Amino acid sequence: RRSVGGASEARRAVAGAGLAVTCRSHCCALSPSAARPLESGAPGPSLPDTRRAPALGLPFHRPPRRCPSLPPGGTRLSAMLPNTGKLAGCTLFITGASRGIGKAIALKAAKDGANIVIAAKTGEPHRTLPGTIYTAAEEIEAAGGKALPCIVNVREEQQIVDAVEKAVQKFGGIDILVNNASAISLTGTLETPTKKVDLMMSANTRGTYLASKICLPHLRKSNIAHILNISPPINLNPIWFKNHCAYTISKYGMSMCVLGMAEEFRGEVAVNALWPQTAIHTSAMDMLGGAGVEQQCRKTDILADAAYCILTKPKSFTGNFVIDENLLREEGIKNFDVYAVAPGHPLLPDFFLDVDPNTLAMKMEAHGASPVFREGKKIESAKHEGPDGAKHEGPDGAESAAVKPLGPVAETFKIIQGAISEDVVRSTQGVYLFELSGDEGGTWYIDLKNKSGSAGIGEPPVKVDVVMSMSSGDFVKMFSGKLKPTMAFMSGKLKIKGNMALAMKLEKMMTQFSSKL
Repeated sequence: RRSVGGASEARRAVAGAGLAVTCRSHCCALSPSAARPLESGAPGPSLPDTRRAPALGLPFHRPPRRCPSLPPGGTRLSAMLPNTGKLAGCTLFITGASRGIGKAIALKAAKDGANIVIAAKTGEPHRTLPGTIYTAAEEIEAAGGKALPCIVNVREEQQIVDAVEKAVQKFGGIDILVNNASAISLTGTLETPTKKVDLMMSANTRGTYLASKICLPHLRKSNIAHILNISPPINLNPIWFKNHCAYTISKYGMSMCVLGMAEEFRGEVAVNALWPQTAIHTSAMDMLGGAGVEQQCRKTDILADAAYCILTKPKSFTGNFVIDENLLREEGIKNFDVYAVAPGHPLLPDFFLDVDPNTLAMKMEAHGASPVFREGKKIESAKHEGPDGAKHEGPDGAESAAVKPLGPVAETFKIIQGAISEDVVRSTQGVYLFELSGDEGGTWYIDLKNKSGSAGIGEPPVKVDVVMSMSSGDFVKMFSGKLKPTMAFMSGKLKIKGNMALAMKLEKMMTQFSSKL
């Protein structure tokens, strides 16, 4: 028996003693559930002494047959973080756990034999969203945990109180709170209805505060005692405020709870935040990013593993804003392809990280670039010229002659006009206005709603459904496939007003146009 400080030292000590290292592929002979510990753990609520060896920080094993999936020398670094059994018997209260990130964290803890309180709104199957608190409970119990499904809207204080009382009555206490439930609307100040502002503020900031406040008396009695908020580091770069001010305020409110409560309850309850390095594939991301966005995302497993790592640390680990990938690299994970939805595909960065958005956008544009547009001369009379180079009436009824050669924007609209079909109009049913800056700047439109459709310069003759503002250069890149619309939006290069569902339809349509550009 040896006492070693860190996890990496612990693994070296175990290997040096001729003991097996935890198998990340979860083969039965080496998995935590099949391990026989050589040392009992420290006393703690609900944690069986036979499940862990805190002197080394990981489970001990007899040296059985060597796992065939392990390379010579130990851990298979291309796999996910293994379970250690440290959360066996612990009770986790997780908001928004019926699907997505919350459910992934619940399932990870369930593999240890944890008790999970599923505090979420969905009791009946949703028309478009997968899962309910009851289907999540079935999955949790199948994974080895115990589940308590509770209908909880975190905006309703009494519902939180009732769920906490049920949890304490059923499981004897609460050891961990995960504030995961969240609402999102990526809209500007003038485009965000007050109802949506109230939803984000009350679900994100107020809901996190209330759940923490109500759980804290029980958490203070636990030897585990963790609060984990799924919220970002507080980045005061204005770019993260200008496009979705209300959403940013609401998420930073969750993060400010971490700052305040970590200090207020230091030594009693650990309070931390966790945020992903890249976009995570969830129902919300499908809604925001449209079809195909999942290829640019990681799976919820990466956040589940990072959360597990945080929640199994001592209380002294508090007041931290953790990025999932950074933490898992410290834990020995080297190859992150296992977490990718489409291994090898470029990944979208997540919001709020202190990385230059333009640099990130350039990296994304470099992937799968279409043929580059040739540089053309500026169109001198752009404000009155149609994309086909013909004469068109200006606002005052006078004619203005086209100037050739066409520039990249006019050439793009010319090709779009030729590519519009009745099928495209029938399937899209939207009118798009583009406010472009820079060369060939001005107002352009695409009508995919009326008659056989049209595209041109100036205001469309019908009501506009979506307004998109960006530079003319980025517009050309976007329609030629060199700049992903989702990436342009996330990096602040593209601003969208109006019907977001129709905006996502336009992204699908771009794939048809890019092959002709």
